[in-house]
Amino acid sequence: MNEDIHNYISSFDRETMQRFYELYDLIEQCAPKGFYEKLWAKIPSFYYKDQFIRLIPFKDHINIEAKAVLLFKDHLVGYNITPKGMLQIYHGEPIPHEVIKKIFVESFNA
Repeated sequence: MNEDIHNYISSFDRETMQRFYELYDLIEQCAPKGFYEKLWAKIPSFYYKDQFIRLIPFKDHINIEAKAVLLFKDHLVGYNITPKGMLQIYHGEPIPHEVIKKIFVESFNA
């Protein structure tokens, strides 16, 4: 993990950090070779060519900004999707691993 991202995430509470790392692991599993990561405007961002995914941590949830979120909206019943098309996963909610993997793969390959 990029040192800037690691340092930024370390400033959050334990639950936010754990959930961030769980989502980060999914990105690593789904990202094509040659992806890179950086802290962009204090937002952990993951790039492949001209595509990106952002994980935006908050105290009680994490927003996922990815191009393909709305393509899988029907598989995310019960989860909140912001007006800007970001998936919100609150700390009390399970992470839908399989759907998120599909979102990540599709977003990187869009």
